[in-house]
Amino acid sequence: MADDWIRIGNARLGAAIDPHGAQLSSITDADGRELMTDADPRFWTGRAPILFPVVGAPAGEIIRLDGRDYPMPKHGFARRRDFVATRESDTRAVFVLTDDAQTRAAYPFAFRLEIAFTVTDATLAIDVTITNPAADVSLPASFGFHPAFAWPLPYGRARSDHRITFDRDEPGMLKAIEPDGTIAPHEVPSPLDGRVLHLRDELFVPDALVWNPVHSDAVRYGASDGPQLDIAFPDTPMLGIWTKPGAAYVCVEPWHGHADPHGYTGDFRDKPGIFEVAPGGEKRIAMSVTLVV
Repeated sequence: MADDWIRIGNARLGAAIDPHGAQLSSITDADGRELMTDADPRFWTGRAPILFPVVGAPAGEIIRLDGRDYPMPKHGFARRRDFVATRESDTRAVFVLTDDAQTRAAYPFAFRLEIAFTVTDATLAIDVTITNPAADVSLPASFGFHPAFAWPLPYGRARSDHRITFDRDEPGMLKAIEPDGTIAPHEVPSPLDGRVLHLRDELFVPDALVWNPVHSDAVRYGASDGPQLDIAFPDTPMLGIWTKPGAAYVCVEPWHGHADPHGYTGDFRDKPGIFEVAPGGEKRIAMSVTLVV
């Protein structure tokens, strides 16, 4: 672990967060076994980037507001910024990012993004508050989580035995992703077996699997006969699942927003998936990870 990561936890679960991007970088069980990605640079060095103020790829890496173009990288800029970090207790840490001249050059709004991490028993809760301090302008945004969990989990079960089980039926097709990362106009069949996604590398050769909308509020990940992770996302209406074939992780990504539709040229406020925070208001988005032994 890096020296500047902030560590929280108890006897059942530990977590470490990198203030650069407020990135959850480690979850460990009572015996110190790592439940997140190994960040192998052959595949992907990310661990759990925060996606704000966009999720996915803007067409041409540009957003348009009131007739003006602003540069915006895939998944936004929050993951590349240093947050102000406060370790409030052994089990809780809070990270805050506010606007400055650099963010306003890409996203011309005042904002406050707070991310609180709290460990209780065997659960890590992540609570996000997006605040609009402006008195007269609404704040358009998207937000997403992108945690990469170890695949396989460190409990001796084969990688091929791992699966993700949704807590509700998920009828319908999935969104397809174009080579440039935007959402394709066509859809693709769901690979679910009932409510179960049997994890296989070939599922992710095209890109992520995208449920929009997702009907579930939670999924369970792991091998059926070993310790598993319950991942809850009650506030996000979309879900992506992604890995790079052969990598030792799988990302379970609750989203409130998604990439641009392919060829989108409209205003950012009008893009599908965008929410708006009223002047002086706030929006809260939460997820949690619970180790079930």
